[in-house]
Amino acid sequence: MTSIGTIIKEIIIPHRKGNIRLNPEFVVLGDAHIQGFLLGTDYQRMYDIDLYNKLLNEFRDGQLSTTLTSKQKLSLMKIPRKNRPAFAIGEEPLGNIRVHYIELYVDVEIPYSPMLRRPPYPESLETRREIYKHINDLLDMDGIRKIGHNEIVEITTPVLITCNDGKYRLCGDFRALNNYTKAERYPIPKIHHA
Repeated sequence: MTSIGTIIKEIIIPHRKGNIRLNPEFVVLGDAHIQGFLLGTDYQRMYDIDLYNKLLNEFRDGQLSTTLTSKQKLSLMKIPRKNRPAFAIGEEPLGNIRVHYIELYVDVEIPYSPMLRRPPYPESLETRREIYKHINDLLDMDGIRKIGHNEIVEITTPVLITCNDGKYRLCGDFRALNNYTKAERYPIPKIHHA
């Protein structure tokens, strides 16, 4: 087989989780009679395609701007892969961004008032199991962390809410904390603070 040139052709690989659009460069062989095409390992690695034409990590480029060049689209799609811990993926619905902190200013001093130090609500054995399951899932996803033996957290009680589809949702009861939290009157920073 002799090579007679190359051609760049846009192809779309269909997949149940979203189509993959590629602009690969093909080598044209003079005396080849091949019905399909061979995709190089560089493209397979770049787009996370395995040999069975499956998409290993779900992504879609259908919402990218049409004015972007293919090189710009390629560099844009590399961002989620470089910062993989910050993005949510299928089995782990939480991203892990650790740069955003919220400061609350509470009107009361430690030790907190009895309203804030409320004991957990009574729950059935099934509800308790479901709460522990949700808490363990959040621990596995790094959504929460265990507190140390010297830390005291007395201002929340876990509550299990039943959704319409029969699933449970774990919430924290912060109603008492909201009553004691000072309202932020000036959310925009003052000029001399900036």
